[in-house]
Amino acid sequence: MTTPPDTWHAALHRLQQSGTPHVLATQVTCAGSTPREPGARMVITDDALFDTLGGGTFEWQTISAARGLLRQGDAGFHLEAFSLGGRSGQCCGGFVNVLLEVFPGASPRLALFGAGHVGHEIVKLSAPLPWHIDWYDSRSDSFRNCADEQPRLSCHLLQNVTSCIMALPAACHALVMTHSHDEDYALIAALLKRPDITTIGLIGSDSKWVSFQRRLSRDGFQPNEIQRVRCPIGAIHGNKLSNKTPYAIAMTVVTELLSLTDKPIDRQTRGLEPAVLRSLFNDTATSSS
Repeated sequence: MTTPPDTWHAALHRLQQSGTPHVLATQVTCAGSTPREPGARMVITDDALFDTLGGGTFEWQTISAARGLLRQGDAGFHLEAFSLGGRSGQCCGGFVNVLLEVFPGASPRLALFGAGHVGHEIVKLSAPLPWHIDWYDSRSDSFRNCADEQPRLSCHLLQNVTSCIMALPAACHALVMTHSHDEDYALIAALLKRPDITTIGLIGSDSKWVSFQRRLSRDGFQPNEIQRVRCPIGAIHGNKLSNKTPYAIAMTVVTELLSLTDKPIDRQTRGLEPAVLRSLFNDTATSSS
């Protein structure tokens, strides 16, 4: 028996839970003869479609515009206007406005190394946040089926440090907190060879970091490279934490990451300006008269 395709709302829920880039296309106004009425919706990804706005050239142009915005990572709201006898080459003769809501996917990405007590608390605290977490540990029994319970979380067995670090996506944030100082050092040294990793954090005391800096210098890393590492992590405004329970440490680390990953909103992605809305409704009224 063939499984029926997702409806647009089922697909939207699934894609937002997984952090997959997608566009929600909504027909917001129409005038004259059109394939569907306002409120019709479809969801568009790079390689799939869910539901329909009525088909034809108009829908193909909507899909093309949506996928172009996905490729650009152009998040937010974008309004597309279609004259079904002109731009779209259809015989309906109507006029349609489609609102494209672009969700570029879970961002940022966090590479978390270490599934100890603090790592588990960080993962739990991050669950409501729009982050995709790749979680690594060299111990095969460390994750306790966590990936089955939390969206946007992938668990990986850390087998080869160099291969793992080379495979990380560009612009991700890395946190190192394994059960082994030697493993921590190997990860930090490998991460410093990736200038496209956005931030690097290391758990540990001041004395641990002094020791690591000496080793990194001996291994040929320059001071400006070593300074890319934050250690200790979670020192908000330079203040060290007195409560050192795993939950408290995780809270400060997540707070620190929020400040590092927060980006100002582009004014163009804050919604439709009043003048645009007035023009939209005026054009629709003119087309229907």
